[in-house]
Amino acid sequence: MTSLDKPTTEDTPSDDARAVTEAALFEAFGGVRGMVETVLPGLLFVSIYTINKNLHMSAIAAVTVALVMVVVRLARRDTVKHAFSGVFGVAFGVVFAMMTGNAKDFYLPGMLYTLGLAVAYIVTAMAGVPLIGLMLGPVFRENLSWRHRNPGRKKAYTKASWAWGLILLGKSAILFPLYWWADTTQLGWVLVALKIPPFLLAVYLTWVFLAKAPPPIDVFAEMEAEERAEQERADEERKAAAAAPESGGSTTAGRHRRPS
Repeated sequence: MTSLDKPTTEDTPSDDARAVTEAALFEAFGGVRGMVETVLPGLLFVSIYTINKNLHMSAIAAVTVALVMVVVRLARRDTVKHAFSGVFGVAFGVVFAMMTGNAKDFYLPGMLYTLGLAVAYIVTAMAGVPLIGLMLGPVFRENLSWRHRNPGRKKAYTKASWAWGLILLGKSAILFPLYWWADTTQLGWVLVALKIPPFLLAVYLTWVFLAKAPPPIDVFAEMEAEERAEQERADEERKAAAAAPESGGSTTAGRHRRPS
């Protein structure tokens, strides 16, 4: 095969790193299914409430669909963390709305969570321990090695945490005025509309920052390599200890052997 016949596209280390980053982000944030599980209960609540203004029926429908998604996850033995987070979010919203009798309060716990998460991203980024790094470190099998051994990745995690924090702050700046000024249906539809786009923007920026960063240090592979090396040393020591009496015995026998 001549050079002209060879394929012109080859996988490069940067391509591999980007593929790993994409897979890790997909796993960490749940992918398309995780987004559906996040959006669907709130969408169902505001849809039913828009039609009949019935708080109880809207709440029951939202809780039911959230529980169904968890059951489906359990039946398929899939990861349930995203579905469970949806159930807890819906449950808190329903309890809050039932206690106050105001359907708008169904959205308040989620809004407060978003604001708190935004503050957490920014504070941890300023403190040098970016939250996104704490979340993604185990996914990339690097744990906290990026803090002291991989400054390029720490910088990328810090940028990503700033991005998440500012995006969520912007989202909160839109929603909280609407909570006071708009009615339940207006707030609900705006909130549903703002579920996915800010999330996708934050995930995209995280991917951009990490794709340009140095590759993660696989601390699990390092520990496994250390364990193998230690096992090999122990095996060599046992072999040496087993061979020592044999060589010592043959030397002693040679010393006591009489010449013919």
